Amino acid sequence: MSDILLISGSLRGKSSNSALLRTADTLVPAGFRGVAYEAMGALPHFNPDDDQDPLPQAVVDLRRQIDCAGALLICTPEYAGALPGSFKNLLDWTVGGVEICDKPTAWINVSANATGAADAHASLRLVLTYTGAAIVEEACVHLPVTPAMIDEGGIITDVAVREGIAATLATLSQRVLAAG
Repeated sequence: MSDILLISGSLRGKSSNSALLRTADTLVPAGFRGVAYEAMGALPHFNPDDDQDPLPQAVVDLRRQIDCAGALLICTPEYAGALPGSFKNLLDWTVGGVEICDKPTAWINVSANATGAADAHASLRLVLTYTGAAIVEEACVHLPVTPAMIDEGGIITDVAVREGIAATLATLSQRVLAAG
C-alpha cells in the first residue's frame, strides 16, 4: 500500500483547503492510503543554519512523512497575494532535501474568489519546481469550494467537486504506479 501525503497550507480550523483533503482521504483509490500531515504549526521557523543534524524533531517527522509517501497532494489558500507564511515555512524545510525530489506531487486549488488564488499557486509551482518535486500537471486542478458545500463534519458534499478530487487522486496514483 502506498501513501498519499495530504498537506493543507492552512492552519484555520474550518479551512476549505483542509476540508478538501479530508474529503480526498475518503476517496483515495484502492491500494493507496491518505495520510494527513497535521504538524505544520509545530515546525520551527526555517533558518538555513539549523538545517543540519541534529534537526528539530518536527522537521525530522516532516521529511520522514514525505520520504515514506508515494505522492503528495497539496491544497493551499492564498493570503495577501501569496502562499501563507506557515506553509511557505514548511516548503522551505524541503528545499535541498532528497525526500521531495522526483516525488509525484499535485495540488487542488479550492479558491472561489475572482482571482482564483492564482498568485499563490504560481508561487507554489515555482517553489515545488525548485525543490525538484515531480509535478503531475494533469492532476493539478481548480475546484472552487464554498462553505455551503462542506457538511458539519468538514467533508465536501458537492458531487462535481468530489468527482474532481477522485479524478486527481486517480491520476496521481497512476503516476505512482507507473514510477513503480
